[in-house]
Amino acid sequence: MIKERRNSSRQGGLTMVEDERQQLLKGMEQTRLELNQAYAQFNAHSDPDLVDSCVFTINALRSRYSYLLRRVKLLDGEQGTAG
Repeated sequence: MIKERRNSSRQGGLTMVEDERQQLLKGMEQTRLELNQAYAQFNAHSDPDLVDSCVFTINALRSRYSYLLRRVKLLDGEQGTAG
């Protein structure tokens, strides 16, 4: 019942689920860009403290990307069963 209402609500031509999916995909793209920058920084530094900082940043970004990917897959699964 809630899924049906959520899927049928329109916002500017997109359903709420489609809008959320678009936002998640934008977040994934932004995270990919930040991850590439973090890897470039990691490769550019030799100081152990800066390398550690890069490793923490990379791990955090990979965790964020994994979360966003899980959310997209969950939404895709909801759309497949809502039809």
